[in-house]
Amino acid sequence: MPLSPPPADALLRPLRRLLRPLLRLLIRAGLTFPVFAELLRGLYVEVAASMAEDARGRTDSRISLLTGVHRKELRRLREASPEPDEVPEVVTLGSQVISRWLGLPGYSDAQGPLPLPRTAPPGEPSFDALVASVTTDVRPRAVLDGWVEQGIVSIGADERVRLDATAFLPNRHLEGQLFYFARNLHDHLAAASANISAASAPPFLDRSLHYDRLRPEAAARLETAGREGAQRLLLEMNRLALSLLEEGEAEPGAPTRRVNLGVYLYAEDEPPAPPPVTSGA
Repeated sequence: MPLSPPPADALLRPLRRLLRPLLRLLIRAGLTFPVFAELLRGLYVEVAASMAEDARGRTDSRISLLTGVHRKELRRLREASPEPDEVPEVVTLGSQVISRWLGLPGYSDAQGPLPLPRTAPPGEPSFDALVASVTTDVRPRAVLDGWVEQGIVSIGADERVRLDATAFLPNRHLEGQLFYFARNLHDHLAAASANISAASAPPFLDRSLHYDRLRPEAAARLETAGREGAQRLLLEMNRLALSLLEEGEAEPGAPTRRVNLGVYLYAEDEPPAPPPVTSGA
């Protein structure tokens, strides 16, 4: 028997903790409370309507009861044209080329991407061949010049092209960062929500390692090891995903699924621990 969702009052305390970092970001970006409240009001209505099993569950009275939004507001929200949830991915070519550089045999090893010659005989790894494996509409030299200018790659004295470590991020432009931030946070929250309400069997993977009261040097070592371990995991999973795609993509019209495996690491200074309580003589 599926478990019932937790009561609303049990969600309030973790919700306060969850929203604080997001609100810091909104305040720094100049997004005021009235704008956020209007967005939240519309999303409450949209999500409640999407959860209805039939047309009777999407009536104004039912939606108003579920969300607490007045029926007059429901009519106003219907007349407004909502913004699309997601912006299109900004750099598809770059992300595909980097993904293949990190995952294809001959282009990377256990330590990461290998330096590549600009050109090579057919069948041998090279930067030009890597770009051509993704598209023939853009000249590899144009990609190379643009990436050198942006600092994504560098060309060494041996004339080999090296991928910069920070380019492992899918997109370093602000719009791309926001796209990935929203998608990754959405998927993490969706997995946690499904697990809490027992809506997924088996539960989605949602695990973390947490230690507090560490000495700063110990925390630094743990953070460094965590970054290195996470990078190895993502490189391994990227190689597996590419090999599965090489086996063949889904037929047009066939059911498909998407998978997002994320790893995060966060560290911050803690307030001083309270002094131990001692009893008087």
